[in-house]
Formats: sequence, C-alpha cells, structure tokens
Amino acid sequence: EKAVKFYTQAAEQGLAQAQVELGICYEKGEGCVQDNARAARLLRQAAEQGDAHGQHMLGDCYCKGAGVEQDFALVVRLYTLAANQGFARAQSSFGKCCMQGFGVA
Repeated sequence: EKAVKFYTQAAEQGLAQAQVELGICYEKGEGCVQDNARAARLLRQAAEQGDAHGQHMLGDCYCKGAGVEQDFALVVRLYTLAANQGFARAQSSFGKCCMQGFGVA
C-alpha cells in the first residue's frame, strides 16, 4: 500500500515510470484493489509520453481486452512504437503478432 501511495504521487506529477508501475499495481491488485480500467488509463498516460514500457503494457491490455475493448490493430501499433525504441519485450510481442496474424495484414 505504501508503494501505491508514492507511485500515485509521482504519477500525478506526470512521471511516466510511476504511471507504468502504478498501472501494474492496479492490473495485478498489488497494494490496491484490482482495477483493469484504471490500469489501462495509467498506462495510456505513460504511452502518450512515449514511454516504451507503457506502450507495451497498454498493448497487452488491448490484446487481452483488460480494462479496454480488444483491438488487435491498436495492439500492433503500440507494440511497434515500443519495439522501434528497442524495447525487447515489445519486439518479441510484435513478432508473436506477426506469427499468429493478429492485427497485421
């Protein structure tokens, strides 16, 4: 709970890393009540700042339909943004999309 308090303070000041970490807390229900919609909102804030981890995690939300409506085209877009920054997990996730044909033409 203490971590959530401090992540919240930093996230409210616009720190992308804190928005991602707080989003993960809400996604997993660690130190707070699980809330996928709130997690997605926080991850979107980080993603809109160009944070690769936030872009990847938000892509995961859209892939699973966790807190947002499932949208595979947006998944690919978010994974691509993060992958182009060298974020290895996004590169792997994008590759998986390509292999499985999700959101790619």
